[in-house]
Amino acid sequence: MSLGKVIEVSAESDKGFEDAIRNGIQTASRTVENIKGAWVSEQKVHVENGRVTGYRVDMRVTFVLE
Repeated sequence: MSLGKVIEVSAESDKGFEDAIRNGIQTASRTVENIKGAWVSEQKVHVENGRVTGYRVDMRVTFVLE
């Protein structure tokens, strides 16, 4: 029987949402093993002078405990 756990992660990028997701998963995987998936619950942008300057995602990352 497998047991899964979910953590909440926020990550940012100045390139785009996909890059922010990659950054979040990559950072979480430094301390969490067996990551199986993520659900992006929110996407936000930072705007300065009418231009998008940053992308942020809030996500729930699922991993399996051994």
